[in-house]
Amino acid sequence: MEQALPAAIVTLKDVAAASGVSISTASRALDERTPSRSAAAAHVRKVAEELGYRRNSFASSLRRGETRTLGVLVPRLSDTVMALMFEAVERAAAARGYFAMVASSGDDPEDERRAAETLLDRNVDGLILATARLGDELPKLLRQRAVTHALVLRTDGESPSAVGDDEVGGYLAVRHLVDLGHRDIAVITGPVFTSTGTARLAGARRALEEARVSAREEWMVAAGYGIENGYTAGQTLFAAGPENRPTAIFAANDNIAMGVIAAAQHAGITIPNSLALVGYNDTPLSARLPTPLSSVRVPLDQIAATAIDLIVNPGTEPRIRKATPSLMPRQSSGAPLLHTRAVKP
Repeated sequence: MEQALPAAIVTLKDVAAASGVSISTASRALDERTPSRSAAAAHVRKVAEELGYRRNSFASSLRRGETRTLGVLVPRLSDTVMALMFEAVERAAAARGYFAMVASSGDDPEDERRAAETLLDRNVDGLILATARLGDELPKLLRQRAVTHALVLRTDGESPSAVGDDEVGGYLAVRHLVDLGHRDIAVITGPVFTSTGTARLAGARRALEEARVSAREEWMVAAGYGIENGYTAGQTLFAAGPENRPTAIFAANDNIAMGVIAAAQHAGITIPNSLALVGYNDTPLSARLPTPLSSVRVPLDQIAATAIDLIVNPGTEPRIRKATPSLMPRQSSGAPLLHTRAVKP
């Protein structure tokens, strides 16, 4: 039986000839880094597609000393927000002609540094970190070594960062509960070493102060971002009994909120009739829970696109760019207030 001959490789010269343009013009039209919307460029791209031309972006990148690859470092992909963040970065990178590869490090600084070195050993053009801690040594080291990088979701306050405005988000969540008539409000925030945890707590405190509601410090609980952390914090808050527990809780992410829901169920507390609850990040599951969860939505695609821009255009100002979150009110926060316990003035 005769073997089929391999299809002839279509070259850039072939595309240029078929399009009736010069090779340099064809090359510019097919360069994904600077996509042109002109009719001539569109014609070249259409011809290239019809001919089956495939641009060797790897070879052209090597000629420029680039790999068109970005390394993305996250604490863990089992965290829904981090997985969604990586997918958003991957989409934004592809739109700019980059390929994104991911590594996870937990929340351990040494593992984070090793993972970053592993990515750099693969000659990535830049690093995107969703792992930053306040006072983190890794971003400082990257700045000292002039490694192109950007932080997402979390910031150390120094390196180029694309984040949500977490203080505004915390304010929106607690202001919503205050506007519903709550005065006994607890806040379960994220780890104290994260900018997200501290900023969301600051926003929550601002909303309480603005409403002249005294924050009970024993109800300002620092926890991790996992479901089990929310469950443990919820158990602690509910152990005080009906007269000494909050009527509303702001959980600094949706995982914490789901842990609170489980703890409330085990304690015989119904949501929202006995407890109003607001989460953060508006993950896909939040709207589909048996009692849909009110949550603060963070524009991940906007944050991802900003991070890529910080990588592609290093040194531009402002270095720290904040995307505005929005509140998504649902059944879990309840409206109006349905508690039998009198609301404190």
